[in-house]
Amino acid sequence: MTITAAADGSALGNPGPAGWAWVIDDTQWRAGGWPRATNNQGELMAVLDLLRETAHVASTPLHVLCDSQYVINSVTKWMPGWKRKGWRKADGKPVLNLELLKELDEALRGRTVPFEWVKGHAGHPLNEAADSRARAAATAFQNRSTPNEGPGFAGSAPTPTSATQAAALVAPALTAQPSLFDGLEDSAEAEPAPPLAELLLGLERAQLRFDATALRHADFTTLGAPQAAPAELSTSLEPVSANELAPGLAQLISRANTTHGIDLVSSRWVRSGPDWRVRFRQFSVG
Repeated sequence: MTITAAADGSALGNPGPAGWAWVIDDTQWRAGGWPRATNNQGELMAVLDLLRETAHVASTPLHVLCDSQYVINSVTKWMPGWKRKGWRKADGKPVLNLELLKELDEALRGRTVPFEWVKGHAGHPLNEAADSRARAAATAFQNRSTPNEGPGFAGSAPTPTSATQAAALVAPALTAQPSLFDGLEDSAEAEPAPPLAELLLGLERAQLRFDATALRHADFTTLGAPQAAPAELSTSLEPVSANELAPGLAQLISRANTTHGIDLVSSRWVRSGPDWRVRFRQFSVG
């Protein structure tokens, strides 16, 4: 017996509201996404989540249908060389989407997972099903609503959202991303860093929604509590102001208009190397 599934990603803006999905059939599929990420991150996450959801039947071959040459080449051709070079490409530059790729490498270990390229938007039933669910998830984030995550894989335990998903949300602000020619290893072009408010808001949304420890400072403290649940709060947040108080220290004030009322959120972020981590957060009713 072989499990056959299609995996796909979608981004509205690339980077922008993004979704991912994998589909085995109408009763076994899953989807998710982020308020801001790239199409390639969605493609990678779809495969990673599929591997996690089927981990309890790892001895069963898994046949993955994918319309992304970038994903297929990453896991079947380029990854061994990247690992030998310390996760760097042939030109010496760091590999893009590193954390997602590392987790994929771990999830693939010991498993038989052939990948097959299928042409996107060409009427392939499973690919079309994955594409529509990924696009629906991206659209949900664009509309600040919760996407339909689907039933998952039969017999699997619920898969918690990892810190990697939150980190992937802000990766476009920190790394270069592949261009439209994503079948070529070195076809990356740098994107300008977003304004401070946009960057911190993406981090804030990710940390709140996923409770991502990777985005929390070791001495993180919080004051008060929001009226809304994390998922609704994070998708409703809008920036009020963002200021760099000192080198490596910034403050974000944001506002969320939810079904429970208005929440005001003030947070202070500390830069650690190339990354920002939240040090303090206060909630108040607007």
